[in-house]
Order: sequence, then structure tokens, then C-alpha cells
Amino acid sequence: MLRVMRMGLRDLSLVPGLVPAVIAVGLCQYVGVCLAQSASDDRSVVTNHPSLDDARRSFYGGRYDAAATLTLELRTEDPENLAAYELRTSALLFQLKAALGDQRDKEKAFKACQICPDLLAAFLDDTARGQAVARARLRADTGDEEGLFFLGKLDLNYVWLQLGTLGRKTGWDEYWEARRSLDAVLKRDPGNVRARVARAWIDYIVDTRMPWGTSWLLGGGNKKRAFVVMREAASADADFYTEVEADFALWDLHVRERKLTEAVEIARGLAQHFPENRDLARFLETHDSRAKP
Repeated sequence: MLRVMRMGLRDLSLVPGLVPAVIAVGLCQYVGVCLAQSASDDRSVVTNHPSLDDARRSFYGGRYDAAATLTLELRTEDPENLAAYELRTSALLFQLKAALGDQRDKEKAFKACQICPDLLAAFLDDTARGQAVARARLRADTGDEEGLFFLGKLDLNYVWLQLGTLGRKTGWDEYWEARRSLDAVLKRDPGNVRARVARAWIDYIVDTRMPWGTSWLLGGGNKKRAFVVMREAASADADFYTEVEADFALWDLHVRERKLTEAVEIARGLAQHFPENRDLARFLETHDSRAKP
């Protein structure tokens, strides 16, 4: 859990402020500043060019609007950038979730939300664009592991949108495509941490959100297995953002299941690197006795 807490000096440059899933320690947030000297007049030209890591920093720091803006720029510059599509749809999904709140009548909440139609339209547009890129890559090479993974993740975001955020019983084609895609990735590379986390979410969703008969029709789910896989993923050695994604997923699972002692422990580690993440801060203020005066 939280290799983030065990990072050595070689990783310090990756951990800035407090953003929940992107890193950069003590450096500016999402601007890559480069100075180029003009040969003619000796003046320095400053160019701002955001990177995927900048967007990840914003996303994991809870600044979903900034993450969505940065990834829009990235995928506009490079329409084949599957990682940008996947992160942008994740950011838009979290924006929608925050805008709708915890109201039980999700349709009523959506109708009353002024910004939600635009957020939904952007989410659906980027999902369709990203899916088209991934499917084109898979038509050219059925074994394209990156294409399979990002198609699965884009589909899974769509399923989360419909089933969780909007409360609509739809998205089954995307569900099956996500399941097949992620299973194909893991068959080729059983140690793929991001694919393991995504596949564990499928097990959890099916086991906890679907009645038994529907769960069986959807290939079955397994909440206990989801926890085991998430814990293993959160203990694996991977790049910083992959580790952070696994840690946030494990924290989310524990919060959903009201396993608060374990959730507090994970949140403390994440908050050391992403102190400006308001969700983490609010959670710790409420549940961490050490954080109380």
C-alpha cells in the first residue's frame, strides 16, 4: 500500500503539492516553461506547454476542471492520444458527480443542474472519439495492448457514468467490451497494475450494484476478490501515477465498505503528497482522530 510513502530521493521530483493523482513537488502546477533564445535579438521566448503529468497532478489533486481543460488541449494537439481521452473522461465524470451531489433522484438532480448537460455532452463526445481511436488501432492490430487497455477504461468510465452517476440501467455493450478488453490485457500481461485495478472495479460493480440474476448474466462479480486484487495492485512496484491510482482505488473501496480504519491509513499517506485534495482533507477531518484538535 502506498509506495508513495516509500519513495526515495529519486522520486521526490514527482511529488509536488497536494493534487490527488498527479505529481510535482514544490514546482509550479501545470505549466511547462521553456526558454528559447532568439538568434536574432537575444530575447527569451516563454512557451507554456502542458503535459499529461500536469493533467494528472490536477486530477489527483481534485481540480477536475483544470484536468479536463489540460487534457482537451493535449488531445486537440494529438488526436491519437488515448491517455488524454481516458483522463479527460475521468475528470468530466468527477465533475458531473460533484455537480449532481448525493441526491437520490438523479434524473431530477440532472434537470436542475445548469452545467450538467454541457459536461455530459463533452463526456460523451470524448468517449466516442477515444473509443474510435482505440478501435481503429485494434482493427490494425488485435493484440495492441495499449489499445485494448484504453478501450476498456473508456468503456468502464461510460458504465460508471450510466450506472452510478446518472443511475441509468444502460451501457451493457460497453460493459462487455470493457470486460473482454481488460481480460485480454491481463491474459497477455497478468501483472499490468492499471488493468488489474480496472478489472477489480468490474468485479466490485457487478457484485454490489446488480441483483443476483443480473450479476450472473453479466459474468459474475466478486467483492472479496476485488479487495484482494486492489491490495495486491497497491503493493506492486510501478510508476508513481500508477501507484497513486491504485492507492486511491483501494481507499475508495474501503470508504464504500465503511472499513474506516484502513481507509484513514491510506488517506493519510495520500494526503502527504496531495494535501490540497479536499475530499481527502474532509475525510480525514471527519474520521482521523489524529487530525482533530
